[in-house]
Amino acid sequence: MTTTRTTRLRRPLLAGTTAVAVMAVTAGFMTVTSEQAKAATGPKLSLIAATGSVTLTSWKEEPGVYLDLGTYLTAEGTPLELKVTRKSYKDPVTITQTVYEGGKAKAKTLPLGTVKDFSGLPGFAEITITDSTGKKVVTRTEAFCPNNASGRVRPDAPATSKYPESCPTNPFTLGSVWGVEKGWAANTYAGSYTQPVKLAAGTYTAKVGVAKKYRDLFGIADKPATVKVTVQERSWEDGPGTPAARSAAAGEHAGHGAGHQAPAGQAGHGTAHQAPAGHAGHGPGHAPTPAQAGAPETSGAGPSYNVGHGPLKAAPPALPWALKKQQAARADMRADDTAGQTDGSRMAPALTPLAKRPAGKASVPNVPKPDLRSLPAYGITISDGGQDVPGKDYLAFSANVWNAGPAQLVVDGFRSPGKATMDAYQYFYDANGKQVGYTPTGTMEWDPRPGHVHWHFTDFASYRLLKADKKEAVRSGKEAFCLANTDAVDYTVKNANWHPYNTDLSTACGQENSISVREVLDVGSGDTYTQDLPGQSFDITDVPNGTYYIQVLANPAKQLKETNLDNNSALRKIVLGGTPGKRTVTVPAHELVNAN
Repeated sequence: MTTTRTTRLRRPLLAGTTAVAVMAVTAGFMTVTSEQAKAATGPKLSLIAATGSVTLTSWKEEPGVYLDLGTYLTAEGTPLELKVTRKSYKDPVTITQTVYEGGKAKAKTLPLGTVKDFSGLPGFAEITITDSTGKKVVTRTEAFCPNNASGRVRPDAPATSKYPESCPTNPFTLGSVWGVEKGWAANTYAGSYTQPVKLAAGTYTAKVGVAKKYRDLFGIADKPATVKVTVQERSWEDGPGTPAARSAAAGEHAGHGAGHQAPAGQAGHGTAHQAPAGHAGHGPGHAPTPAQAGAPETSGAGPSYNVGHGPLKAAPPALPWALKKQQAARADMRADDTAGQTDGSRMAPALTPLAKRPAGKASVPNVPKPDLRSLPAYGITISDGGQDVPGKDYLAFSANVWNAGPAQLVVDGFRSPGKATMDAYQYFYDANGKQVGYTPTGTMEWDPRPGHVHWHFTDFASYRLLKADKKEAVRSGKEAFCLANTDAVDYTVKNANWHPYNTDLSTACGQENSISVREVLDVGSGDTYTQDLPGQSFDITDVPNGTYYIQVLANPAKQLKETNLDNNSALRKIVLGGTPGKRTVTVPAHELVNAN
């Protein structure tokens, strides 16, 4: 396809802190035959409505309502757990369900084609809305992200949900885990994945059911929920705080807990509809306060730099209160963390940088290390490169480097008084979370440019435009990064953390006056920089038309210690055309992934 000058953003993924042994629930799976699968049992799933009536607001300036009707899928007996994977970009996405036989977890393969990507179960919820005369005015289906945990339905249910807080929509995702914890409810509303519907002010009746193929697949009773709907029309000029409605409608909010927030501070626990594309990227946006984003007040987060990285949308609604409470408790615990992390019960490693530079001789012990890998570039457009230089053509793109584990990448920066840069160190931990070694690994530098305004770790990745013969044509000046876990790339890898802490810039990367900074890339997660940011482009003004490859190269100087240095490069084929000032780019599909 051919693209012209545009700007696109997408989202990030999750919020939370390090979870202990979350992968235990999927350990020891066995593939079962169809006969065994029949004997194995899954959860009892039910569709419920939290209320018999809801009031939705349609704004006069931008008519339309989002169908957040308060319907939930609940799980009893055992959790609903789904493992979604693909072997490579040449292979289709497959899905298995965790079922139990004799108390043992087994993997039941669901029909091929049940899902096409990692964003949720397509066409799960069937919604019909009739007006006061009984006439159908809306008929639609919506996808369902099981990770859209909204709270417990009984007091003896687990205090927190073990599952991630969103379904990833990065086109190059490799693996995801979805689940509804037993005794929990997951909102069936698809939030920013859906479009609003235009309904005039008045009263309606909504019927929400589960599509037959999912009822048959999971044994859900055919009992649609009925909700009375009142649509009220308001104007942004009706009361205080309404300018927020303009930003919310435009999807400009940043941060995990922000979203299609209504004016006058109506966004509270579980009510905020997650922002559409770009709400928490390494890109521009209006940032919530640390409290809004679920970040600890001590993080030093401020609206000037809490713009996130994220290329992707998060699943709505806001985090359940239990997870927010857990985050706050863990934030308080950070003050007790020590350099050694000798208490194996604590989250390891510490969420904040050490109080001082490491002492003693540097060493690289024989312990698990991270494995950095690159995803193929996407979000590829012709633009001004964020620089608006007359007579210049730029090729902009989004890029992601992720950590396949089995260990976190932990890098601390320390600043000598009066110095403009920090000295960076990579840390190593044993299985109990105790720090057992460190090594110098370059520097960190302050980036004052809009969309950044934080500390960057240098030589984390490099971007190159290669000719058809794979020889370098242009190199991007962007080689320094603030690390954040914006995307769940593969949560099925060993030691994947389903609840990483630093998911946007409110939880990492520091301020201009910081004395030290800790940046962490967790196992299973990746860090996306979107194509609208300064440095995320190549100057192609003098580059001839033809076939090229965008190379995303992790750890280009090989200063970071990894388990494997042979899988750090990813290539994406493009074709440049057009004339100066009107350049075009065609982006062929990358195997089965057709995302420009």
